[in-house]
Amino acid sequence: MRPKEDTQFATRSAALPDVPTVGEFVPGYEAISVFGIGAPKNTPIEIVEKLNREINAALADSKVRARLADMGGRALAGSPADFGKLIAEETEKWGKVIKAIGIKAS
Repeated sequence: MRPKEDTQFATRSAALPDVPTVGEFVPGYEAISVFGIGAPKNTPIEIVEKLNREINAALADSKVRARLADMGGRALAGSPADFGKLIAEETEKWGKVIKAIGIKAS
């Protein structure tokens, strides 16, 4: 998933290599945008696994990777469990921020 040291999210964008990351100015800062594909809760595991294999294969394609890079994106292939872990980590991290600064839903 995400190595703790020098993650792909903490490096400069290949599309804008001369633009520093926020983390270069604010140590420890990390905010990411994530796009993923989900399926309904009771989707059979065989379908989830097939979707995962096909999506990972597409993300490994050099043309797809190049197109994502053209848009400033990076492919992060993985398993459904990896994606669930990433979402859980991000939810926990930003939940703490929301509580710390007292944001309330209106």
